[in-house]
Amino acid sequence: MTSSDDSSKRHDPVAAAVSWLSQPRPLLIDGKHTGSLTDRWMEVLNPATGAPLARVAQAGPQDIDLAVDAGRRSFESRVWRGMQVDQRMKVIWRLSELMEQYAAELAYLLTSENGMPLPLATRSVLGAAGWMRSFAGLTKRVGGRAYGESISAPGEWHAYTRKEPVGVVGLITPWNGPIGTLVIKLAPALVAGCSVVAKPSELTPLACLRLAELALEAGLPPGVLNMVPGHGVDAGARLCAHEGVNKVSFTGSTAVGRELVRLSAGNLKRLTLELGGKSPCIVFDDADMELAIPGAAMAIFANTGQACIAGSRLFVQRKSFDKVVSGIADVARKLKLGDGMEPGVDLGPLISEKQRQRVLDYVQSGVDEGAEIATGGAAIDGKGFFVQPTVMVNTHADMKMVREEIFGPVLCAMPFDDIEEIPALANSIEYGLAAGVYSRDVNKVHKLAARLEAGSVYVNCYSMFDAIMPFGGYKQSGWGRELGEEGLDAYLETKSVYMRLT
Repeated sequence: MTSSDDSSKRHDPVAAAVSWLSQPRPLLIDGKHTGSLTDRWMEVLNPATGAPLARVAQAGPQDIDLAVDAGRRSFESRVWRGMQVDQRMKVIWRLSELMEQYAAELAYLLTSENGMPLPLATRSVLGAAGWMRSFAGLTKRVGGRAYGESISAPGEWHAYTRKEPVGVVGLITPWNGPIGTLVIKLAPALVAGCSVVAKPSELTPLACLRLAELALEAGLPPGVLNMVPGHGVDAGARLCAHEGVNKVSFTGSTAVGRELVRLSAGNLKRLTLELGGKSPCIVFDDADMELAIPGAAMAIFANTGQACIAGSRLFVQRKSFDKVVSGIADVARKLKLGDGMEPGVDLGPLISEKQRQRVLDYVQSGVDEGAEIATGGAAIDGKGFFVQPTVMVNTHADMKMVREEIFGPVLCAMPFDDIEEIPALANSIEYGLAAGVYSRDVNKVHKLAARLEAGSVYVNCYSMFDAIMPFGGYKQSGWGRELGEEGLDAYLETKSVYMRLT
């Protein structure tokens, strides 16, 4: 191959991604590519075809130990947290620029391993780059407060607080939004001055590994970000139990979140948990139906329903129930399913055959309990792990499929008569991550928003995220908040300093 061919390939994001995938992908520990100590490898599948996509080194407990040790050395040496603040900000900002520069390559990797349509993957990468840049701007705002004469003790005092990084943090991210969920944890951790050990899902480690390489290119010192894909039962469990880890931030199921609480108890490490959801989407008779129907449809069908905030429980005021359900069913039937690389595809596959069967089992459980399928409800024959977008009617709050998180494109529709019914209906389950409300009545919306037990309430829209606004859940949807200043505070300790003036 000529040098001009090499240059052309470097500038072709698809060719670059394909070339990158053609080689076994190692772990990244202490700034170096390394295989697993046990020489174990994982096969990553393309969920649109079921075909092997790449081989990735599989981190085990000993690899986690090495990564934590590297993180601890970088933290204790102050190579990152002791760096001049303007320089740290430039490195984080530079990483955001590289994410934009390589957005097409990252999006290709993301679609290949996750299945989401390429335009959605591109928006995900660019949105995450924007979050990274927003947090970079907070680097100079990490500081304490001076209290001066506010101290009540006799004498003269100079008293102040310091904000300091919590230490080495473990980040455990899911397969449904690999880049976004990594960045909302990584960005504030870096701004705070922490060192990081990140364990992406074994199903979708590729874009995260590439992002870690870009972080090194941006100037992040070795050991500050260590990327160790592996399975939760060994790598994830070891990371949570490790005495050298000061904090863990986890996004995933509530069941796994409960186990991580137990594993993390040894050194009482801090936890941020963004867990399951079964979010209500509420449509009133006075809603703008041109907005509400497609909005409620994509609240559940976007990313093939594989979203923690998915609006999977639909409550429609009775007068409009048939119209709204029929409209959403029409939207569902018109959505194009297929390989996310193909133009015009609206919905990609589910992540695995196991997940597809889980979704189909929930649909069958609903039918067994008396629900009816308005549209969809079946797998699609052929390659890949596809399920039709599904709308279920004649559902009620006691059904398994209404109470439990399905994590697929399945909507449970239920009528209601009056606004006073909604708080009890919406708040009746263990989750409280998000809620959607469609209405033109501002007074009614404000009253209802105050009574919904949810960390985010979307009015006449759905699935909004912004770096300035905190995100997290009530009840068993999690502990703590990500994004916003609250997301940064989660990676900081506050120290009080008292100085008697003599």
